[in-house]
Amino acid sequence: MTTKINNEHKKVYAPNSTDRGNVVRNVPHLRFPEFEGEWEDFLINDVCSEFKSGKNIKADSISESGEYPVYGGNGLRGYTSSYNHEGLYVLIGRQGALCGNVRSVHGKTFITEHAIAVAGNEISNTSFLHYLFVKMNLGQYSDQSAQPGLAVNKLLKIKVVLPSVSEQTKIARFLSLLDERIATQNKIIDKLQSLIKGLEDNLLDNPLWEKTYLRSFMQFFSTNSLSWEQLSYEEGEIRNLHYGLIHGFQTRGINSASLPMIKNEAVPKQYISCQVGDVAFADASEDTGEIAKSVEFVDTIEGNTICGLHTIHGRDIKNRTVVGFKGFAFNSRYFHNQIKRLAQGTKVFSITANNLSSCYVYLPDLETQKAIVKLLKAYEAQLIVSRKTLKQYEKQKQYLLRQMFI
Repeated sequence: MTTKINNEHKKVYAPNSTDRGNVVRNVPHLRFPEFEGEWEDFLINDVCSEFKSGKNIKADSISESGEYPVYGGNGLRGYTSSYNHEGLYVLIGRQGALCGNVRSVHGKTFITEHAIAVAGNEISNTSFLHYLFVKMNLGQYSDQSAQPGLAVNKLLKIKVVLPSVSEQTKIARFLSLLDERIATQNKIIDKLQSLIKGLEDNLLDNPLWEKTYLRSFMQFFSTNSLSWEQLSYEEGEIRNLHYGLIHGFQTRGINSASLPMIKNEAVPKQYISCQVGDVAFADASEDTGEIAKSVEFVDTIEGNTICGLHTIHGRDIKNRTVVGFKGFAFNSRYFHNQIKRLAQGTKVFSITANNLSSCYVYLPDLETQKAIVKLLKAYEAQLIVSRKTLKQYEKQKQYLLRQMFI
């Protein structure tokens, strides 16, 4: 697949500002060399055989399984026993915070009133329209209200610029190859994440190892309550771990060099610096699955990193663990099952250092810990590379959307 994309990419060229001596203005920056001449101006109304909202469906008519998929403004809602569209359609979300999002569906489907169903006509390719609408960022045309929405009649009057159907088809086919590669890369990432989580849960939940309560080897320290407004990625000397960052980290171990710094005027008078092997827990979350999510400092600048708002800073003061092991152990399923039973709150859940002290982990000998950390970190390294590759594909797609369309 990558070879196909690369080969096609080599055939795309930047057209000159003149074409056989005539000034050409309605052309994209990148174009396949076999095509020439200007693209033509149309209204969306001119290039669609269908451009209208779907139909209402009762919630009790939608189930988790069934014969025909039901699509709303934000994607798949479930399944039902009937369909109202057949073939290839572009769907535009028309209500809510995600209005303007674009996806394509194929086959027999039920499209609800929260999505606009679009099909091309004799002068347009439906798949090309998909990419054109993505490039146009249709959400910008939504009504500015508490519940953003897109009006069909308003969208139909928007000007678009299209080439011949044959050129549209080739552009759409080319970009679909890239989309297939992005989809494949997402599957690779999903499999690696599942593998890491499965190993984490199954390797570490071992009652044959020593059942060790955190109060017997972990010490917990007070943390600061600095807000985002008091942090900066551009100025300061002391780095600060805000709980919001913990929820966003994709690996169990982190390097403090990636953290924001405390603005000089906001540095606390007293604080405990993080050391290699220290752990930070998020003490609050709206999701019980994320409460007490933790990261371990596998690399830190000595005396230059502290734990911040809604975090619990922990340290192994008995040297019962190797660096890296706690990050995996404290995120394992059996450990989080203990946390869920202790978490307090209704809409926002919280946990304290005393709660953590009453939880336990299974600890093997240090050599076994090292082997486990080595294995899991190897898969995490693969995951990091896979995510970087995905970002490269996504950036390439955004570049092509900007350069191959007008």
